[in-house]
Amino acid sequence: MKIFDRYLGRTVLAGTLLALLVLAALDTFFAFVAEVGDIGQGDYGVLQAAQFILLTLPGRLHELFPMAALLGCLMGLGTLASYNELVAMRAAGMSIARLIRAVAQAGLVLLVLAALIGEYVAPASEQLAQTQRGLAMTRQVVMKSGNGFWARDGRRFVNIRQILPQSHLAGISIYEFDDHNQLVSSTYAAMAAYQDKHWVLQDIQQSFISPERVTTQHIAQTVWPSLLTPKLLTVVKVRPEDLSARDLYKYIDYLRRNQLDTQRFEHAFWARLIEPLAGMVMLILGVPFAMGSLRKVGSGQRMLIGVLIGLAFYLINQTTGQVGQVFGFNPLLSAALPTLVFFIVGVVLLRRVQ
Repeated sequence: MKIFDRYLGRTVLAGTLLALLVLAALDTFFAFVAEVGDIGQGDYGVLQAAQFILLTLPGRLHELFPMAALLGCLMGLGTLASYNELVAMRAAGMSIARLIRAVAQAGLVLLVLAALIGEYVAPASEQLAQTQRGLAMTRQVVMKSGNGFWARDGRRFVNIRQILPQSHLAGISIYEFDDHNQLVSSTYAAMAAYQDKHWVLQDIQQSFISPERVTTQHIAQTVWPSLLTPKLLTVVKVRPEDLSARDLYKYIDYLRRNQLDTQRFEHAFWARLIEPLAGMVMLILGVPFAMGSLRKVGSGQRMLIGVLIGLAFYLINQTTGQVGQVFGFNPLLSAALPTLVFFIVGVVLLRRVQ
């Protein structure tokens, strides 16, 4: 039976990787087409667009994993079923439970790989992609570093620790230089809000530097005239969905301590943890289809069914997340519900196959 397990595992792995390759190629093409409209803005050319697409590829692979797992299972097991190999395995004493275990073992390898990409590779490459895209498209220098966002605003250099929802900033440091590149003032503001086309700084510590002395003052609130706008800052801002689970956890804690809305970030946190499990559920869901109604159909029909189911999962997942945020549902429930529903559907179908 171990030979059957390895054979099934290799078949599912090969099918999933092939499906992931095809889906990634299609997604990359459409992503590049979407970038064509921005080519020509600033220094953003074809080479920069291609680099951006390449850097965002790990994130897209992570998002495509559940659909690729379903397609790989359907194609791999479907091919075995069409040649009656699964029937021969069942006749040799292989149970449905054993078959599912072999598929799940292969899926576990894919699950770990997808989790590592989603946690370590995709967030870093996404941030780098957004930073380089922002630098190329804008005339102002805006970039992301380990110390937050940096921007040049005339003779002032601005460091922003956190870009918050609803056009709010936190931890703003402003360094102003004179014509001789000498530091003349340093300003730190705990918070900032964009109102009436300008920034309003709050809880400000300001220092004025001269050759003779340094003077400091505290200001509760003041207006900051700046060329920086929320639109410009969002060029390099990474979506919550593109952050790692660790960064999301830290960010949620920060928002809670500042009494800010955490709904979207909590949903993204739980979705990040559940996404690899969704791929496993898609693998299990593919088993009854491959052994049941799709056993005698062609590979094209199996792929079509797999794409439709994958799209249905994606749309339900997105809709549940948006509805949950609008109506304030529990983030864990709204993130896990689509995966749970499809898991239940898979279990029901498996019982019918047995």
